[in-house]
Amino acid sequence: MKRSVLSLTALACLLAAPAARADADPVVVDPQHYKVEFENDAVRVLRIKYGPGEESVMHSHPNAVAIFLTEIEVAMTMPDGTTEVTTGKAGEVKETPASVHLPRNAGTKPMELILVELKSKDPGKK
Repeated sequence: MKRSVLSLTALACLLAAPAARADADPVVVDPQHYKVEFENDAVRVLRIKYGPGEESVMHSHPNAVAIFLTEIEVAMTMPDGTTEVTTGKAGEVKETPASVHLPRNAGTKPMELILVELKSKDPGKK
């Protein structure tokens, strides 16, 4: 009996592992918060929505441009356990470098933004 409980626990951990991968696509591992609005060879445009206190799972984004549709206060937990807080006002646009993080809406209101992920490593190439 002990052996089958341990086997089931190990199996559950293996099945859950893809959601915890640092290189995970947020649209795949967290479709509740991330939706693809547009995609082509150069960019992928995501709509991101979080309620107050909601958080995601560890995932990654390439270099991108964020357009804040609402005021935001987001706590980003990095793979090493450190946390960085980012704030922004509605209408503000920020360049965001490629990163791996677990975001949490640290504000008291829902937040929404558009993230334009850049696919080309060389902006001059088509």
